[in-house]
Amino acid sequence: MARAVHALLLALGDLPSPRVLRVLVQSLLLTLLVFAAAGGAIFAGARWALDHWRWLDGVELDMAGVLILLVLLAGSWLLFRAVAIVVVGLFADSIVADVEGRHYPAAAMRAVDVGWRQNITLALTSLARLIGGNLVALPVYLILLFTGIGTPIFALFVNALLLGRDLEAMVLARHPDRPRFDRSTRWALGLLSAVSFVVPVANLLAPIVSAAMAVHLLHLRDGVRS
Repeated sequence: MARAVHALLLALGDLPSPRVLRVLVQSLLLTLLVFAAAGGAIFAGARWALDHWRWLDGVELDMAGVLILLVLLAGSWLLFRAVAIVVVGLFADSIVADVEGRHYPAAAMRAVDVGWRQNITLALTSLARLIGGNLVALPVYLILLFTGIGTPIFALFVNALLLGRDLEAMVLARHPDRPRFDRSTRWALGLLSAVSFVVPVANLLAPIVSAAMAVHLLHLRDGVRS
C-alpha cells in the first residue's frame, strides 16, 4: 500500500502537465456530456415504461418521476464511473505515454504503440467488466441494504477489484511483455482509485489520476525511481 500511495502522490504531481491537462479537459467534458445524455435517456425510458406498462399503478406520474430521479441519483456514482472509465480509456495511451516519457524515458522507448482500436477494445472491456461484476454482486447489494452501510462498503470492495484490473490492463497494453501486478498491488491500486471516485470534486480528476498512478506503480514495482 505504501508504494501505491507513493504512486498516487506522483500522479497528482502530473496534473499540471500541459498534455495531461488537455486530456483532462477533453475527457471531463466528454464524460459529463455522455453522463448527462445517459441519465436523461434512462429517465425518459423509465418514465415511458411506467406509463406504458402501468407499473406503480396508483402512483402519480410526477411522483414516479421523482422516484426514478432518486434511483438515478443513488446510482450516479456507478453510472459516472462507468462513463468516465470508458471515456478515459479512449485517451489512455496519451496519458500513459506522457507520464512515461517524462518520468521513465527508457521504458517509454521500449513501449508498444497502442492504436485507437485497442483503446476502444480496452474501454469496452472495462465497461463489460463493470456491468458484469456489479450484476453478479447485485443480490448481495440488495441483502446488505438492510444494514444501512453494508451496500456502499461492499460496492467499494467490488469496484476496487474491477478498477485494479482495468488500470492494470491499461498500462500493460503498452508493455505486453511485462508481468501482471500481484494481487496486493492490484488491490491497492483499485482501492485508492475507487475511493477517489467517491470523494466529491476529486471524482472528476479520478480517472486521469488513476491512469497516471497505474503507470507509476508499474515502474516503481521494478525499483525504477521517478
